[in-house]
Amino acid sequence: MTNTPSPEERVWAVISHLSTLAFGMGLLLSVIGWSEQRRKSKYAAFQCLQALGYQTLGYTVWLLSYLVLMVVFFCLILTVSVVSDNGDPAGYAWMGGGMGIVLGILMLGGFGLYFLLPVIAAVSCAFGRDFRYPVMGNRLARYLGYDPASAADEPAGLIEEHEDRWVSAMGHVSVILPLWGLLAPLTAWILQGKRSLFLKFQSVQTVAYQVLATVLYFGSGVVSMFGFFGFTVAMGLGVGLNNNSVIVLIGAIVLIISGLLAMLIGLIMPLLHILGQWAGYRVLKGDDYHYPVVGKFVERWTSKNTISVTEEKPV
Repeated sequence: MTNTPSPEERVWAVISHLSTLAFGMGLLLSVIGWSEQRRKSKYAAFQCLQALGYQTLGYTVWLLSYLVLMVVFFCLILTVSVVSDNGDPAGYAWMGGGMGIVLGILMLGGFGLYFLLPVIAAVSCAFGRDFRYPVMGNRLARYLGYDPASAADEPAGLIEEHEDRWVSAMGHVSVILPLWGLLAPLTAWILQGKRSLFLKFQSVQTVAYQVLATVLYFGSGVVSMFGFFGFTVAMGLGVGLNNNSVIVLIGAIVLIISGLLAMLIGLIMPLLHILGQWAGYRVLKGDDYHYPVVGKFVERWTSKNTISVTEEKPV
C-alpha cells in the first residue's frame, strides 16, 4: 500500500477478522465496522466486508467439507465391514481404526485452519498490511472496486451498489448459521436501511426468512422432546395402572408421530439452506431477489413503510 492505515482503520480491521473466533456472533462486528468506516476508509471497509464474507462463505465451505468427509468415511467403513465378512476381521478392524484416526486429523486440521486464517489476517492488518483471503480476497477487491494504491486519492469509498449487494448476499448465505445468522441482515437493516431501500428490503426479507428457518430448526428438537416426554409419561402411567397397554400404546403412537414430524422438518432444513445460498448468488449477480411468499409480504410492508415515512416529512 502506498499509504499507511491509521490506528482507527487498523483497529476495525483487526476486530472484524478476530470476530470470526466468536463462531457466528462475529457477524455483528463485521457489519458494524463496515457501516462505521464505509465512507471514512476504503481499507477498513474492505477488510470488514472481507471478514463478513469469510464468516459466511468460509463457514459454508467448511461445513460442506465436513459433510463430504463424513459421507466418504461411512462409505469406507461400510465397505470394510462387508469385506471383513470374507477376510481377516482383525486386519480390517485395524484398517477401520486407521481411517477413523485419519478422519479425526482431517476434521481437527480443517477446524484449526478455519480459525488460523483470521488470526493471520488480524496480525497482518495490525501492521497495516493489505490482507487478502485465498480465492475470495482478490475477487472481492475487484468486485468492490478496491485498489489500495488509490485509496488515499479516492477517499469517497467503494462501489456503493456492490457494497450493498455483498452485505445483502452474505445475509442470505448466513442462514446456514442457526440463530446467529440473523445478526448480519438485522444489523444491516438497522444501520443502513434508511440509506438504501435495496439493502433494507433484502435485509428485512432475510430476517423474516431466517426467523422461519430458526423456528423450524428449534421446533424439530421441541417436537422430538415432546414425543419422548409423552412416551415416558405414558410408560409411567401404564406401570402405575398395572401395565395398562392402551396408555402405553398411545404413548408409543405419540413418540412415532413426533419422530416423523421431526424427521420431516430435518429434511426441509437443507432445502431452506440451499435456497438461502441461491438467494445470495442471485443478489450478487444483480437480481432483486424475492423469496417465495415471504418476499411479497415484505415488499408490501416496506412499500407501505416507505410511503408513510415520505408523507410524514415536512414540505
